[in-house]
Amino acid sequence: MKFCKAIILLSAVAGASAFAPVNVNSRTSTSTSLDAKKVSFKEDSRRALVSGINQVANAVKVTLGPKGRNVVLERNYGAPEIVNDGVTIAREISLRDPEENVGARLIQEVASKSDSNAGDGTTTSTIMTQSIVNGGIRAVTAGTNPVALNSGIRKAARMIADEIKAIAKPVKGIEDLKNVATIASGSVEMGRIIAQAFEKVGENGSTVIEESQTLFDEIEFTEGLTIDRGFVSPYLVKDQERQVCELVNPRVLVTDAKIDNVNEIVPLLEQLVKSKEPIFIVAEDVSGEALSALVVNKMRGVLDVVAIKAPGFGMRRKEYLQDIAIATGATYVAEEVGITLDSVTLDMLGTAERIVVAKELTTIVTDGKQEEAIEARMAQIRREAEAADTDFDKEKATERIAALGGGIARIKVGAATETELKDKKLRYEDALNSVDSARELGIVPGGGAVLAYLQITMAEKILEAMDNDDERIGANILIKALAAPCMQVAQNAGIEGAVVLSKVQAISMEKGFGYGWDAGKMEYCDLFERGVIDPAKVTINAIENSASVAGLVLTTECLVTEIPIEMTEAEKQAMFDAEGMGAGMGMGGM
Repeated sequence: MKFCKAIILLSAVAGASAFAPVNVNSRTSTSTSLDAKKVSFKEDSRRALVSGINQVANAVKVTLGPKGRNVVLERNYGAPEIVNDGVTIAREISLRDPEENVGARLIQEVASKSDSNAGDGTTTSTIMTQSIVNGGIRAVTAGTNPVALNSGIRKAARMIADEIKAIAKPVKGIEDLKNVATIASGSVEMGRIIAQAFEKVGENGSTVIEESQTLFDEIEFTEGLTIDRGFVSPYLVKDQERQVCELVNPRVLVTDAKIDNVNEIVPLLEQLVKSKEPIFIVAEDVSGEALSALVVNKMRGVLDVVAIKAPGFGMRRKEYLQDIAIATGATYVAEEVGITLDSVTLDMLGTAERIVVAKELTTIVTDGKQEEAIEARMAQIRREAEAADTDFDKEKATERIAALGGGIARIKVGAATETELKDKKLRYEDALNSVDSARELGIVPGGGAVLAYLQITMAEKILEAMDNDDERIGANILIKALAAPCMQVAQNAGIEGAVVLSKVQAISMEKGFGYGWDAGKMEYCDLFERGVIDPAKVTINAIENSASVAGLVLTTECLVTEIPIEMTEAEKQAMFDAEGMGAGMGMGGM
């Protein structure tokens, strides 16, 4: 019973308020402490939310476009961070007023949603949200029904998104990908490196960002199936200078069993000695007399053999082994499928063009005989990735697809300082995500030109589709908000936004869809030809996410927040000491 008492006392300690000083003597009388809440209604609640949204949006929108500025983020530890990434800036902002902070959290949700869905467009979605909310609040104050207003905004957003899908142009080649990456990263050099990576690894390959120890950005390619395991014994190495073992046209044995009894593999090895073919073994482990036999035969020149341990752990290990078996055309040897090591024959072994085994890395270059089986396996892994519960599982599935499909490109980012390195990594990640989005749904003119074009071409059609006047007011608010990104790009470049917007709309109506303003060179031109393009998916996500959250803010009638209690350093220390004493007394009962 002593153990139970200790638990009850600890529970009482844990239930104390995080704000008020703790009185140890009062713990015996109560085990619950409730913090007071503040409840705001109608205009007061909406005004606080809008204030929070505006503060975050004003901090984020200065980064939009090629002439956008940076934002400096203070760090409690280490150097301050200088960034140009909308979602990173939004996540850092926490306001003192709890009600305004709720508004800040809502717009952070917009940016995070755009980041997770499309990987970019976070600044555009933040600016759109601010514009819709401010226009909507004025309408609600004037007596418009908020629910009908929200309905109008959402209907208009869906129509705009559908139209963008219809007018988007598919990506034609590497040059389009390079332009998308250049616009997203704000750097021609970064765009060139990303385009080079995608060109090399192909559609199924994977591109990853790593830190470099140099001052320059580099790119490394790994072709074929890569396994993060090396040889089980250094005595199996042929090239002593490079410390690698290279097998040309080897046979491949894939098993989940531990190989420690040499008698299990002797029949197979005898057949390989006769055929004079090299053998590559992937097993859970190779040890004991089996390893000794392989080493002796390798050193005598009787048999060219290399063995590695299976990659991964648990169920993931079996998946990796099956990937290797399918890529090489080998039979997966496992007791669960009814095949034992001593029953393996030559026709159960896979083939490969070349296999290079280093101390901690193995690369299998396939011979192309199993292309259909590999395609089917990749389709299966994609379905698994879509159904995966965690980001980690999705990431591992993507790595497996890349390894089977076309290899991996590693972009190694270098910089003179830690601050610059973090900024460059964020830019690279944005650009990679934009390229993926562009390949998925195509491209549209950048610089807010597509939204400015749709504002004049779609307005009449959208308003006609609304059911009543309140919905038309909501739709009109969204239509007006479509101009915000184009105007902000111009303002960040030091030009009057309204002037640029009217000129962009005039030139696009005169010369056709695709014309707009290139803020980098301060010229009106064909943006497709100039390479000023955005992924359609990024623009669609910005519209849908901003309309969703802005509509919810406008229908808010009540806001409930905690009332913070300011504490001096002395009070904080007293609470800390009291909690420590209470915990010590509880433990003493054990």
